[in-house]
Parts: sequence; structure tokens; C-alpha cells
Amino acid sequence: MDISLVEEWACVHSFTLLRGDTLSKIETQVESLMEEVLAGSEYELVDVEYVKEGRDFYLRIFVDKQGGIDLDDCQAISEQLSARLDKLDIISTAYILEVSSPGIDRILKKDRDFVREAGKVVDVTLYAPLDGKKSFVGELIGRDDKFLHIKDIAPLPRDKVALVRLHIDF
Repeated sequence: MDISLVEEWACVHSFTLLRGDTLSKIETQVESLMEEVLAGSEYELVDVEYVKEGRDFYLRIFVDKQGGIDLDDCQAISEQLSARLDKLDIISTAYILEVSSPGIDRILKKDRDFVREAGKVVDVTLYAPLDGKKSFVGELIGRDDKFLHIKDIAPLPRDKVALVRLHIDF
């Protein structure tokens, strides 16, 4: 076995793990900053995502308000955030800032999302099939520490749930 190949593999995969930690740290810092930027406003921070796609890094901010947000809202928030990010220099590499609505099929992540959307129909995707089924559609009842509760479906273990998103009927 060529030891240089093993060392190269370890170096690359260690870097990947480090990058994941760094990306998560940036998301946490930006989320805190966004809470400050939006404090006292009509806007709600839905999610922060910092990802690498191809050569580029993207900082995606998902914001909403009662009645929905429009392009002017996104522009105003983007300008405020961009100025603060430049001043604080949280992100040392070049990135593309995107501010948008979470969309009508928004992903539910936080406890407040599940409380707000209780009673609505959701699409649930599991990491692996449970009793032969990997996806479910049903009315969201809520969630607790261990389970996601969907009407007329046995409780789904939270650690098996990959994604919960609002359902759209076409």
C-alpha cells in the first residue's frame, strides 16, 4: 500500500470536515447578526445557508413577513446585511449574497416553524425507508423531542426525518 495515497486521502477528508465546521460556524454567526438586523421589524428570519456550489460560495438568507415579502424587502435587507457583513468581516472568502422568501413550499426546521404550520399539509422525507416507505404526506400535528406527528400516520422518529416541507397541491 502506498502510504502517500493514505496521507493524501486523510488530508483531503480532514479538510472537508474542517470546512463543514467552518461553514456551520459562519451560518451561526450570520444568523445572530440577522436577528440583530431584523430586531423590531416586521420580518422573520427563516433560515441561513452558507454553501459551496462549484467554485462559488453562497450566503442565502431566507426572510418572511406576514403577507409575504417582495423584491423591495429583499433589496433593503440585502443592503443592510451587506454593509454589516463588510464591516464585521465574518466571511473571509468571496461569496454571493442572496436574500429571498422561503417560498410557498418552505422547509420546516425550527420549533416555531412546526408550531406556526400545525394543521397544514406537509411532505415528509425520511433518510431511509420505514416499514417500506420513505415519504409521507399528511396534516402536521406537531413534534416533540422524539417524534414528528402527522395525522393518521404512526409517529415518525425525528432522527429518521430528513426533510419536512409544506405541501403544494397543483
